[in-house]
Amino acid sequence: MNPKLPPSNRHRPNRRQCLAGLSALGLAGLAGQGVPARAAERFPSKPIQLVLPFPPGGSFDPVFRSLAEAASRELGQPVVLMHQPGAGGVAGTANLARIAEGDGYTLAVMHNSVIRAPLVQRVNWDPIKDFTYLGGFFGLVTGVCVARDAPWKSFNELMADAKARPGAISWGNVGAISINRITAERMARGAGASFNMVSFKGGAEAFQALIGRHLDVYADPGFGPQVQGGRARLLAVFLEQRHKSYPDVPTLKELGYPVAIDSPVGLVAPKRLPPEVLQRLHEAFRKAASDPAYLKQLDAFDMLPQLTSPLEYADYARAQFERDQKMLAEIGFKLD
Repeated sequence: MNPKLPPSNRHRPNRRQCLAGLSALGLAGLAGQGVPARAAERFPSKPIQLVLPFPPGGSFDPVFRSLAEAASRELGQPVVLMHQPGAGGVAGTANLARIAEGDGYTLAVMHNSVIRAPLVQRVNWDPIKDFTYLGGFFGLVTGVCVARDAPWKSFNELMADAKARPGAISWGNVGAISINRITAERMARGAGASFNMVSFKGGAEAFQALIGRHLDVYADPGFGPQVQGGRARLLAVFLEQRHKSYPDVPTLKELGYPVAIDSPVGLVAPKRLPPEVLQRLHEAFRKAASDPAYLKQLDAFDMLPQLTSPLEYADYARAQFERDQKMLAEIGFKLD
């Protein structure tokens, strides 16, 4: 028979119990101190969806496809482009506003029409409160284009014709509430001219109509391939200064029209995105924005690199919302 242990040794833990106890203590300490950091290290653990709120074939398609591919390499998981067109590029992004809490696995492209949407239509979401802003990545350049064989050789010729034939010349934009359309209408009205404004779902559709002479004028970003390919003629740009790739094309300001458009594009996630996931995503996409293939696509479509932080992009959205609110009031727009 084994002798009984002395009273002092009866409750002494063996080596295995000691190790288990130390392990438990270590995990408890990590649980109290390091879980957010470790959670950020584990993110992402599955593919990420990037919602593009326009149809395939437009200028955003190759630009964001190249950015997504570069970000995939940084994140170690695929970033999958998902086309969700509708409402002039608003519907797809707006769907994220209805998600109660972001987890980083669903992102969307943000642009000014989404910020403006609640001012021109009744919606049940807020562009400032219902998104987490990841950062801005590039600025759009709006150009006024006509077909190669169109009769107008300059913007002044186009405006003179629009004054002589009010409403006879069609002017296309993507979306009925885009800043490009609103600005064009204000400009034409101030000059005593009038165009027949036509909305399209995407740039590819609009350029097909322009080149096929079913549309007279198209004024939106993404004109580079059509102009450089000789299928369209660029008459003017909505910039403060002439575009470096088109030094012979005047700005509207040079021609006496006091208009210029600042239109940054970025990424958003649903609201309440964990800060460590926000930081991980921003850093990955910021690094991806220096990828040569992505920069080549920006240059091809005459878009300008314009990197901003999450805070800067959110601040821009608030300021832009206030500017649009003031602008719509000035032109007498009222929400029905």
